Amino acid sequence: MNYSDIKYCDTANGLGVRTSLFVSGCRRHCKDCFNECTWSFGYGSPFDEKVQQEVLDSLAPAYVNGLTLLGGEPFEPENQRALLPFLRKVRERFPDKSIWAFSGDTWEEIRDGAGGGELAPHLPEGHARCGETDELLSLIDILVDGPFILEQRDLMLRFRGSRNQRILDVPASLRAGRPVEAELPYDRFGRSVEE
Repeated sequence: MNYSDIKYCDTANGLGVRTSLFVSGCRRHCKDCFNECTWSFGYGSPFDEKVQQEVLDSLAPAYVNGLTLLGGEPFEPENQRALLPFLRKVRERFPDKSIWAFSGDTWEEIRDGAGGGELAPHLPEGHARCGETDELLSLIDILVDGPFILEQRDLMLRFRGSRNQRILDVPASLRAGRPVEAELPYDRFGRSVEE
């Protein structure tokens, strides 16, 4: 697997301070994608052992809340196969850090094997599922799902670009057998809702 970028001390892609890994490769090709260069699986640099160790080391400080996976598309089967062993290491070393993933695929496509729908009819049923999918989901805390839809763009949303996208609590969704939206304790400016 290749990656296009790694942002350390990122505060834009999930709650708190995070390390964000942008993987390469995406077959969805959303209109007006903000990261079109990552559609190619060959774009960027190899996510080798040295880079993996750098990411793991970046998660060590107490002020870092966790890891975020973006792309490209983390749920392309090729990327799932590379990310699963890495996420096992993250969970083993940092069991209390959160893992977020952003996907242009919906929960239904990832979990249930649905097709790409009217926005991506070129994606067949089961395109986002492979032998690693269930375990990979079990290691993720929050999934921001759904394609970016320009006509539904909303700059006031937290962690999303368009209104169709959802912020899902993955453990709760797995227990319920359906998508469960996350109840995040902060407003779109990062302030505690209790304040």
